[in-house]
Amino acid sequence: MHFSTILVGASALLAPVLAQTWSDCNPTKNTTCPNDPGFGIDHTFDFKDKKAVTRSFNITNGALSYGSDGTQFVINKQGESPTIRSKFYIHFGSISVVMKAAKGQGIVSSIVIQSEDLDEIDWEFLGGNATHAQTNYFGKGDTSSYDRDIWHPVDTDVRDNFHNYTVDWTAEKMDFYIDSKKVRTLPYAAANGGKNYPQTPSTVRLGIWAGGDKDNNGKWTVIWAGGETDFKQAPFTMYVKETHVKDYGSGKEYVWSDQSGDFKSIKSVGYV
Repeated sequence: MHFSTILVGASALLAPVLAQTWSDCNPTKNTTCPNDPGFGIDHTFDFKDKKAVTRSFNITNGALSYGSDGTQFVINKQGESPTIRSKFYIHFGSISVVMKAAKGQGIVSSIVIQSEDLDEIDWEFLGGNATHAQTNYFGKGDTSSYDRDIWHPVDTDVRDNFHNYTVDWTAEKMDFYIDSKKVRTLPYAAANGGKNYPQTPSTVRLGIWAGGDKDNNGKWTVIWAGGETDFKQAPFTMYVKETHVKDYGSGKEYVWSDQSGDFKSIKSVGYV
């Protein structure tokens, strides 16, 4: 979830992501990183069930609440950014999230699929934008350009209605869907000849944060997020009803056999 913008020259001033874009150990830089625990199956997580969430996801920031509309990611005050990350990795796969984005100027709701070497696939929603969802991607943490994002129209308010946001991710291409309608295809070669194509084992991360926090480093963060957040209008709530994950790999673990970050170098062990 790197920041994107249409403002010329803004990319150099953008602040780092607060909660979701980070790595425990980058195997392209460190030869002693542990293997990635594989998912290896096809499963739908009921986000109305706390145990279903906490068994398979770590809460990496903030706290969650649960109800008939699913898991609630709530910002009650400045500085909060509730976020979860899967305990498992997938090596290519299908990820679908049924959710309602949060309302609120400057509030960002996000679905992030990210690897330890900072390959990244994003869905992002701005609390002040009722009509569009954004898709984006990065390879190896390369933020030298901010021209990869596309905004997609959605039939009904993304904040008042549940929609299904899906990415089908293979070694050849990524297809993005909103409510089963394909809205974008990214071929491998179109991502800088594959150099910036996400292609390594990744976790699934869901969360909400205030891009419009006036204390963010760099004014362009606030501008991209849609303006400064008025925390007196809190709470700001993102709802996730369910998440479906299918791992196209079949490994108990995924092993980085070298430091290239190329998908062909990733080996599956166990379950195969």
